[in-house]
Amino acid sequence: MEHKWKTIIEPFKIKTVEPLGITTREERLKVIETAHYNLFNIKAEKVLIDLLTDSGTGAMSAAQWGGIMVGDESYAGARSYYNFENEIKSLTGFDEVIPVHQGRAAEKILFGVIGGKGKCIISNSHFDTTRANVEFSGAEAMDFPVKEAMDFDRPAPFKGNADVAAMEKFVKEKGAKNIPLCVMTVTNNSLGGQPVSMGNLKAVQALCQKYGIPLFLDCARFAENAYFIKIREKGYAQCPVREIAQAMFELADGAWMSSKKDALVNMGGFLAMNNKDWSAKARQMLILTEGFSTYGGLAGRDLEAIAIGLREVLDENYLQYRIRSAAYLGEGLLKHGVPIINPPGGHGVYVNARKFLPHIQPRNFPAQALACALYLEGGIRGVEIGTLMFGKRDKNGVYQAAPMELVRLAMPRRVYTQSHIDYVIEVFGYLAKNKKTIKGLDVVEAAPILPHFTAKLRPAK
Repeated sequence: MEHKWKTIIEPFKIKTVEPLGITTREERLKVIETAHYNLFNIKAEKVLIDLLTDSGTGAMSAAQWGGIMVGDESYAGARSYYNFENEIKSLTGFDEVIPVHQGRAAEKILFGVIGGKGKCIISNSHFDTTRANVEFSGAEAMDFPVKEAMDFDRPAPFKGNADVAAMEKFVKEKGAKNIPLCVMTVTNNSLGGQPVSMGNLKAVQALCQKYGIPLFLDCARFAENAYFIKIREKGYAQCPVREIAQAMFELADGAWMSSKKDALVNMGGFLAMNNKDWSAKARQMLILTEGFSTYGGLAGRDLEAIAIGLREVLDENYLQYRIRSAAYLGEGLLKHGVPIINPPGGHGVYVNARKFLPHIQPRNFPAQALACALYLEGGIRGVEIGTLMFGKRDKNGVYQAAPMELVRLAMPRRVYTQSHIDYVIEVFGYLAKNKKTIKGLDVVEAAPILPHFTAKLRPAK
């Protein structure tokens, strides 16, 4: 009998390396001041461990780099597009496959087609760009997470689920004719990268069929979600992850993907569906804003790499390592008394800054303050998911508190080793001992849409 080892290793070997941005604390203080306390404004060469996002920051495989070399750069009808299309059709079962340069481009096109004033898009939780594109169209984005999603301390297997009863109550009140789409984000990024169960997807599908509402998946992290179903949901333990993923797509009428996540590439995405009327309108917008329908703003080499990545991401050895890496980081933070969304999600760990820094009021952005302190002390870049990102401003421009104050530590795929994560844990241990010295922030200026990307801040007076 083969022995079951406890240690889960990286299921790859390193072939190419690049240097990290090693700086002193004095340097980082000047950097963050120049960046106006906005981590998006910091040059990557000044970051040691970059956990800002897992979007487009992963390491591609030798097979993907080989695919790039044979990419067909024909303007129309490129071979690489048909490889891309065939892989997505095989995985999702959708007939209409539209390439885009990233997920938010798919959102802009889709909600440009189906959105508009007086309409509502319902979801387990919209992410920031999804919400922004819904609202830019004039529609309203409504979230219906399960109650346990907001209980950050108590573990639950599927905190990404939608509250189906609350969703149905809203549909009855609003009227199904005013709800052109239901979106299930898998995994649920805004609330901790938490998975959605197959049972919940089936319940949402039944609701949508009852009221004639199309169901789409925001499937940026579909493989991670499928693996969580395999290890956590009864009846799926012996089912291959690819089959679980295909079963997820079978429940939906369409999907869009930022391929910069679970397709393991640095750029790309797609919009896929069966509705030919919507797809025809989407292709018209694609040609106007992105490019011809067989490249959609991407090079042929990008399309080739996506096709390969969609196969590689379903390797269960990779997914075991991926999910275990996030859990390892979460366990390390908890040992230092750092509160997180528990259990950790698939693509990273979310720190509960509101609980960690109770002395900082929401109007002074505790999550942004913690993210800045993490960079200042350790050169580590995370991202705020709190009042700066999601807080609503009143008529005087004052931010009203968001329901959560989180710092997301998103882990790039196949990039960092265990020693890098041990370093992150060590820095948090230092912050935990000195957290009362962390001060809040004030906004100097901020844009009305997606303010967290460009806002300027300063230490609170």
